[in-house]
Amino acid sequence: MKKGHQITMKEIAKKLGVSVSTISRALKDSPELHPETKRKIVEAAKEMNYQPNLLAQSLRISRSKTLGVIVPEITSHFFASCISGIQDTANKRGYNVMICQSNESIEQEKANIRTLVSSQVDGLLISLSRETNQFDHLYDLYSREINFVLFDRVQEDIPVSKVTFNDAGGAYQVVKHLLENGSRRIVYVSGPEDLYISKKRKEGYLRALAEFGVHQDNSLIKITDLTEEGNIKIARDIVSMRPRPDAVFCMIDPVAVDVLTEWKTLGIKVPEDMALAGFTNNPTSAVVEPPLTTVSQPGYEMGKLAVSHLLDQLDGIASEDPISIVLETTLVPRKSSQHFEVKK
Repeated sequence: MKKGHQITMKEIAKKLGVSVSTISRALKDSPELHPETKRKIVEAAKEMNYQPNLLAQSLRISRSKTLGVIVPEITSHFFASCISGIQDTANKRGYNVMICQSNESIEQEKANIRTLVSSQVDGLLISLSRETNQFDHLYDLYSREINFVLFDRVQEDIPVSKVTFNDAGGAYQVVKHLLENGSRRIVYVSGPEDLYISKKRKEGYLRALAEFGVHQDNSLIKITDLTEEGNIKIARDIVSMRPRPDAVFCMIDPVAVDVLTEWKTLGIKVPEDMALAGFTNNPTSAVVEPPLTTVSQPGYEMGKLAVSHLLDQLDGIASEDPISIVLETTLVPRKSSQHFEVKK
């Protein structure tokens, strides 16, 4: 245990194998619990030198009726949809929302958290930046018993509630679609490997290949930093590969659009030379030429569910024990992945 570390109800709950809400009720001498259960919990709290977090308690008692939201970028269509779902739902329940963007920077993400906590928001909704590969700032929130929910880009080990998509399932759908159309040498263009969605979409990609008996070739997995420059470099690298791939699956639509744009300058035709697919169903994917095959994920619904669960925790409707909410995705096949029949 670190020097100066303050024991939380969550740590007592983990030690005793009971829920956080049970610990909370026992320490408040709730008549709903069996006396022996309360006795064991109180004894454990004393042994572990538990001290109530008075700041957290005071914040729960005197609500600001404001929530904090941190997203990687506000201009993204997907995150804008999430924010709309969060705002609409929070407003209906009498809460205001403070929105911050990390600009894909871990340091800005940390600064956003400090700002929102000092503003005494009642809880936080956080989607992690692409740079976030260490999580002390999130564990600090957890140890201080500040309510927060992670969504879309999450960290799996932190014991808080999370709202995600079935990213592996969505990737499996789109790669299976490419395989069914005859592609076999399929590139997966991933984002930074620490990102939850990068790992999960890679899982779906590999599962589809295995199901069709296609050997895993690690040279077909490319990593981009998600910048335009990085995406263009990947597009050029793919064209120079020998033998050339017959399809490319990009982790998100903006990467696929950058690849498509660069290929046009190089004279590569889609889907005649290579099929192409993305993930997100960004509005741009429907208007580029050819229109981009992608996977639709309901951002508004994700925002709505994430904030609803956070508010239910704050209001005591939902248990403080963490849960995982997983939303399904839908394949959106378009011209970029269609193979043309040979004219007779």
